[in-house]
Amino acid sequence: MHHAPVVVHRIFPSGGRQVTLRTAGGEESLGVARSDEDVIEFLRRAGLPDPDEAVLGGGKLVEWDSDTPHVYEADPPTDDLP
Repeated sequence: MHHAPVVVHRIFPSGGRQVTLRTAGGEESLGVARSDEDVIEFLRRAGLPDPDEAVLGGGKLVEWDSDTPHVYEADPPTDDLP
């Protein structure tokens, strides 16, 4: 099974997504992204080639865990309050 080296994890309830880089020693946290621009900057700082294409081009370097790709805000509760 192939695993992408970069994982954008599920959305936090308060918004934002943890971004990690898989390494030989495990996973390294790159930060919490609140936009595609944040993810691109994290990848640029980590030295990955062509971070714009990796995030926006749908390549195999980035895995979007659980939630919809490119979404960073949690859905508001849909419960109607009395």
